[in-house]
Amino acid sequence: MKNILIIGSTGQIGSELTMKLRGIYGGNNVVAGYIPGAEPKGELLESGPSAIVDITNEQQIAETVSRYKIDTIYNLAALLSAVAEAKPQLAWKIGMGGLFNVLEVAREMHCAVFTPSSIGVFGNNTPKDKTPQDTIRNPRTMYGVTKVSGELLSDYYNIRFGVDTRSVRFPGLISYVTPPGGGTTDYAVDIYYSAVKGETFKCPIAAGTFMDMMYMPDGLRAAIEIMEADPSKFVHRNSFNIASMSFDPEIIYNSIKKYVPDFKMEYEVDPLRQTIAESWPNSLDDTCAREEWGWKPEYDLDSMTRDMLAKLKERLIDAKK
Repeated sequence: MKNILIIGSTGQIGSELTMKLRGIYGGNNVVAGYIPGAEPKGELLESGPSAIVDITNEQQIAETVSRYKIDTIYNLAALLSAVAEAKPQLAWKIGMGGLFNVLEVAREMHCAVFTPSSIGVFGNNTPKDKTPQDTIRNPRTMYGVTKVSGELLSDYYNIRFGVDTRSVRFPGLISYVTPPGGGTTDYAVDIYYSAVKGETFKCPIAAGTFMDMMYMPDGLRAAIEIMEADPSKFVHRNSFNIASMSFDPEIIYNSIKKYVPDFKMEYEVDPLRQTIAESWPNSLDDTCAREEWGWKPEYDLDSMTRDMLAKLKERLIDAKK
């Protein structure tokens, strides 16, 4: 039985991943790490232990690992792409300084570490379609710079010190549970909220701009399955391309219109997010993840759209009660 610490448990991925892992390993075996001001609430607070874990405080991480006999750390602390451009120094402090702290604790206390990477590691010189696992990584955003550096540092700790580091490159993650947190791909979450609320959606990304996306249940499963996988089959570790679907705003808009015929969308392109989006791949080749640990997505765009609309309608109805 694993004892798991989630750093960043109240964030976009963290809250859902914490609950998913508690369902697998038991509530008491998964600690929700948080920073003051972002405390766990509701079911996240009540279903298992929580602890203040500031990723910039190595001693705090070590004390929590020791107290709860942690053997696996999910390091989810990061500023997302658009936010990181506004606060590059903080993005580096959390993304790289924080990762260094986690890896040092893992080295000393023999923990496995999952640190998500992103399609943001790729840049304008990367092949756009079916981007290979091993290719040029030359991002032009601070978010991407920290993710490339994180992949390299995690590989270093595995090769040099034997720390069991593993990672996936997340595409845009679409969820009905946690509100968007400042990512370039967040329009693909916001558009569903607008559809369910009966609002006209103001799209910040231009038509024809393709990006890889994934429904959150697939993303959570990938984060869990890679940590449960047999590492003897790994050729790569940090970090695996994973893929599910690729679309532009018009394609997701038309997917929603099949179920919400009166839904309307207008374009109000955000220059910053558009520039970031254009530097990222249109689609990823995830052959290595499929071959080395059996990755396979379960959702496509249509099945995700049906589920997102149904779940958001339930949430909005419940919120009015």
